[in-house]
Amino acid sequence: MGLIGILVLVGIIILLVVAFTFLIYKQYRKVGPNEILIISGGKKNYVTLPDSTKKEIGFRYRIGGGTFVNPFTESVEKLPIEVISIQGKISEVLSHNGIPITVVYNSQVKIDTDEYALYLAITNFLSKGTQGIHEVSETVLESKVREVIGTFRVEEIFTSRSQFADKVIQAVKQDFMNLGLKLMSFGLKDITDSQGYLDALSMPHITAAKYQAAVDQAEKDRDITIKTAQAKKEGEVARLAAEAEIAGASWRNEAKKAESQVDVNVKKARADMAYELERNKIQQDLKREEYAVKKVELEEATRLEKMGIEKKQKELEANIIKPAEARKLQVQAEADAESYRIITESKAKVQARVAEDEAESERIRKMGKAEASMIAEKAKAFESYNQAAIYQMIMDKMPDIANAISAHLSKLDKIVMISNDGQLGTSKLTGQISEIMAQLPEVVESLTGADVKEFLKKKFNKEE
Repeated sequence: MGLIGILVLVGIIILLVVAFTFLIYKQYRKVGPNEILIISGGKKNYVTLPDSTKKEIGFRYRIGGGTFVNPFTESVEKLPIEVISIQGKISEVLSHNGIPITVVYNSQVKIDTDEYALYLAITNFLSKGTQGIHEVSETVLESKVREVIGTFRVEEIFTSRSQFADKVIQAVKQDFMNLGLKLMSFGLKDITDSQGYLDALSMPHITAAKYQAAVDQAEKDRDITIKTAQAKKEGEVARLAAEAEIAGASWRNEAKKAESQVDVNVKKARADMAYELERNKIQQDLKREEYAVKKVELEEATRLEKMGIEKKQKELEANIIKPAEARKLQVQAEADAESYRIITESKAKVQARVAEDEAESERIRKMGKAEASMIAEKAKAFESYNQAAIYQMIMDKMPDIANAISAHLSKLDKIVMISNDGQLGTSKLTGQISEIMAQLPEVVESLTGADVKEFLKKKFNKEE
């Protein structure tokens, strides 16, 4: 076997190993702790019955975790074992004393995980799932609650709710065991009746309670009124006694205050007189001192004012008069210099202008003489021109005339041609320019009398 064959064989073996491993991985089934994994088929299993006998069953199960499932002989299904809440309402059920009542209850049901109960639950609810457990449990509970209500009076259901719940739990226990279920809890939520029996039961108690409350309130109001009046009386007596005592003390206090006021007034009058005399004396001394101070201030102010005048005169002389005189001399010198400059420049400009005028006159004279000489020469030459030379001169000028005619077209930015005959605007433009150029010989003939077209015709006929 060659190398390629060995490699192919190794590849096939690896592929088979990978496929087998993937198959094993896919066949390892797992469930959460709130589910049961039921594996049907495969080897036989047994379950222990309540009488301790063994019964053969065709499936195995696992609560939570995982297990390997044979893909050829076994199939897998799941069943939840979590708590299922059931809220039921039973209407118009007769109690033991014949009163129709309506009850609302809450309960929680789940699958029992004991071996035999789990076997029963799997066989009863595997195909129905959680919804099937809910429906069956609700049906069983409704029938048993009706039975238990018939054994209790309405008053007993109200006062002994826990006993009622225990009675229901005991009533459904056997039925739930036969189904593989377990009632986790049961409780009454509400009890009502349509005949007003419950209201009638509570009415005497409510009336008695209201009566006792009213009596208690009246007695309390009476005691409050008596105690309030007595307290007011005692308070008024105490107030009058206090006012009398206050009046006596106030009278005695006023008498003492009057006596003290007389002494105070006498002493105050003496003190005021002494104060006034002393104040006048002090005021005269202050006026004398004030006069002396003002005199000194006036003398000092006069001296300072004189010094300020002298200072201002010196500042005026230093800052204004002397700079003004210096500026006057400077301005005068600058004016003299400017006058001399202007006179000198004027003389120079006059002399330059005279020289320029003389030069310009000489130039114009010479140009005129030259132009006159040139015109005379042109006249002599023109007199010697024959007809061919004249026509040649006209032919030389015709391109200039054509350029002058078409010069305005070169200055246009945009030309809009409107045509109704279907021809292109550009062809019409060139045609019109050609027509204008063709009219040049007639224009020359009308201006000069020279028939350019006839001259050219004779010229070309002679050459032929």
